[in-house]
Amino acid sequence: MKLTRRHILALPLPIPTLMTACSHPAPSTAVPAVPVATVRHGRLERLPALASRHVDARPVDVWLPPGYDSRRPHAVLYMHDGQMLFDPSTTWNKQAWELDRMAAPLLARGALSDFIVVAPWNNGKLRFAEYFPEAWVAHLDATWRDTLAERALLGPPRSDAYLRFLVEELKPAVDARYATRREREHTFLAGSSMGGLISLYGLCEHPRVFGGAACLSTHWIGGYERNDVVPAAALRYLRDKLPTPDSVRIWMDRGDQDLDALYDRAQARVDALMADKGFRAPRFVSKVFAGTGHNERAWRDRLPEVLGFLLAA
Repeated sequence: MKLTRRHILALPLPIPTLMTACSHPAPSTAVPAVPVATVRHGRLERLPALASRHVDARPVDVWLPPGYDSRRPHAVLYMHDGQMLFDPSTTWNKQAWELDRMAAPLLARGALSDFIVVAPWNNGKLRFAEYFPEAWVAHLDATWRDTLAERALLGPPRSDAYLRFLVEELKPAVDARYATRREREHTFLAGSSMGGLISLYGLCEHPRVFGGAACLSTHWIGGYERNDVVPAAALRYLRDKLPTPDSVRIWMDRGDQDLDALYDRAQARVDALMADKGFRAPRFVSKVFAGTGHNERAWRDRLPEVLGFLLAA
C-alpha cells in the first residue's frame, strides 16, 4: 500500500492521561503520588515502588479477590493501563473495566480459578512507545518508521524494555509478595487497544513466562484510519513468532462501532493466519461484539467471558 499524507497525519498523537510521563531515555525513580482506587469487592493494594532498570517508575496496583488466602496459590493476570481497570470515578473519561465487580460473582459461584490481577499503569504520553511491538518496526518502510518515531513513539520504541520490566522485575516482586502459581500455564496478559498489541507481543516474546493473552479491540492499524502497512508488519512477525497452538490460550475480539469498526479487515487477516497456523477453539477465539465500540464500558461488559476463557475453573 502506498503511504499518503493522509495516513501519516492519521497516526496517533499522544493522549493525555492522569499520569505525567518523563520523556527522557533514562528511567525515572519517582512514582507519581496518586491515590489507590476504590473497589467494591476484594481489596486493591499499591505495590512499593520498584527501582526499574528498564522503564520509568509508575504505580502498580494489585487486586486481591474476596477471601484471598495466602495459603492457597493463585493464577496471575497482568493487565495493562492499570489506572483504567477499577474505579470509574478516578479515570479521565469516567469509565473503567470495574474488574472487581465483574469478577467477584464468577469467583463466588466457582466459575473461575483463584486469581489475582497485577495492574501496572501506563506511562502517559509514552504509552504508544511502550505498547507498540518493537519487532514490528523493522517490517515497516522507512517513511512509516520515521513517522512513528516522530508522531507516536516520541523516540525509540520501548516495548521490549516494558516487557523486560514485567518479566524480570515485576513478576519476581509479585511472586515474592503474594501466593501465586508461578508456572506459565497460570500466568496471563490482557489489555485493550494498544494494550491488546502488547499482550500478544508479550506472549510471543516470552512464551516460557506467559501461557495466554486476551487482546480486546486490538489496535492493528496503529493509527486512526484503515491501512495495510501496519497489519502487514504484524502478520510478518506473527507468522514466525507465534507460539505453538496447543501451548497457549489466545482471545481476540473487536466491536463494530467507531474505532473498532476500522479493525475489520486487519482482524480478518490475522484470523486467517491463526487458522493457517493451527489455532482453533477452545484455545483460540476471535469474536465480534455487534453494537459495541472502543471504550471501557464495552470491555467491561465482555470481561466475564474473557475471564472465563483464560481462567475457567
